Amino acid sequence: MGIFKDSNDVNEKTIVGFSSFTVMVIFAIADIISGTMGKDLIINEFIYNSFLIITLGSFGIAEVGKIAGLFSSKKEKESDEQFG
Repeated sequence: MGIFKDSNDVNEKTIVGFSSFTVMVIFAIADIISGTMGKDLIINEFIYNSFLIITLGSFGIAEVGKIAGLFSSKKEKESDEQFG
């Protein structure tokens, strides 16, 4: 239940992105296996694209958050040096 608190050590965006990426990998493996067996695996393009957008969005948001955190810590450090 600690994962649902506002102050935790788990990055929820990364968990969602990794889960979505895992589903995409499972789709790819199932497609390869069914292709080697001579059958087409029919995956609705809308569903696959939805997982793709979730994956890219989740990892993108996590990376932007890290970059923003780096910039804010640099600004705080510069302001501390000016006034400190």
